[in-house]
Formats: sequence, structure tokens, C-alpha cells
Amino acid sequence: MILAILEAGLLGPRSAEMMMAPMLGEPFIWRQVERVRRARTLSKIVVATSRDLRDDKLCGYLISRGQIVFRGEAEDMIGGYARCAKTLGGPSHIVHLRADTPLVDPGVIDEAVRYAVSSRAPYVSNTAPATYPKGLEVEVVSATALAVADAEAEGEERASVSQFLRGQPERFEAAYFSARRDWSGFDWTVRSATGFALARAVFETLFPINPDFGVEEALDFIDRRPDLAAMRTAAA
Repeated sequence: MILAILEAGLLGPRSAEMMMAPMLGEPFIWRQVERVRRARTLSKIVVATSRDLRDDKLCGYLISRGQIVFRGEAEDMIGGYARCAKTLGGPSHIVHLRADTPLVDPGVIDEAVRYAVSSRAPYVSNTAPATYPKGLEVEVVSATALAVADAEAEGEERASVSQFLRGQPERFEAAYFSARRDWSGFDWTVRSATGFALARAVFETLFPINPDFGVEEALDFIDRRPDLAAMRTAAA
């Protein structure tokens, strides 16, 4: 089983509010959940949020739509992910995704999962070097590696699964994949009004035509819109 964890816990001072902003008649967090669900390699999806009261509305909405939600502490991401994986049936791999970009590409998620399974690497991502637009980061961790991290990580190490694993390359092999071109200068995160405007313009145009649109279709659309050109590198 492949479990995806969509990290949505207070990614910024207005993140919970922004995630509830409408996009094609639905909160943009739901549009992102829909996009992640289109990845063919995923078995289950959980949205992870904090225990902060500011995340209550977001959690309530997601639960009302039947979406699994896990609330934990930001200081212990490793422990939270390990408990979440155990509760949801013991997956073979855990996929870590950001919840601040509805332009997430299901095809990139599938590429990461397939590479993790075929390579058998404990850690796979598209972050080194970064070639995808900011916000389209995907990390895949094996359940075995996560269990080791949960048992051994201490103090500040527990705040990041990837940091713990990447900090011990002699023990945990890391495998990376890149985009066809270097698009790392683009910022597609939604942490500001500018970022939201860019994402909404792309999403509301492409989604009705092709719900599976990918990063290249989005970039082609932005290139055809001079009014969006200034936003694409400064969305956050």
C-alpha cells in the first residue's frame, strides 16, 4: 500500500484561511485533494494538520467531505507520520506532499512512487537538484526507513523525516529524479494573494478541459498569458 500525506498544518500565517478560499466553487484545499487523488499509484490519502485552533475549520471541512485527517505536532513530524502510517494499515511507502499548491501534478507523484518501488531506495524525491516549480516537491520514504527514523531520531531531528534520512547517506540511499527542463525558478505555492491568483487562473482554465493537466500544460498556459508572467517567479 502507498500512503500519501498532504501536509497542511499552518504552512504560513494565513494558510488555513487561504486553503478555504474558493476555486471553481470549492475550497482550494479540496481542489488539491482532488488532484492528488488522480495519481494512480496511491492507495490512501491523509491530510495532516496541526493541533492549533486555527486549523479547526480546515479539519472540520475536510472531515465533512469524508477526507481522512491526522492532527499532530510540527516538532515531531517523524512520530506523527509513523503513527499515521500504523493507524492506516502499514503502507510500504509514504509519500510526502505540500498542501499549498493546487497545481500539484499527479503524473509527477506517480513518477516518484514508481521510482521508489523500482529502485528500492529508502528515500526518493525531485528536490536535489530542484528542477520542478516550487510547490511541486514530492518525497517518498520507505516504511522501513520511517520506522528507523522514529526509533532513533531525537530532539530537533524529529521535525523532518527527509532531513534525518538525507543526513545519513551511508545508511539510507537517496535517489532523485528531475524534470525535462529546469523550472525551479517558478514559484507555484499559494501563500499570498499573488500566489492564489496565479494558481486560480491556471486551474480554472485548464481543469474543466483536462482535470489531469500537468506541469507542462500549466507552463504553456502561463507563457500565453503576459499578465501572469510577473507572477510565476514571485507567487509567494
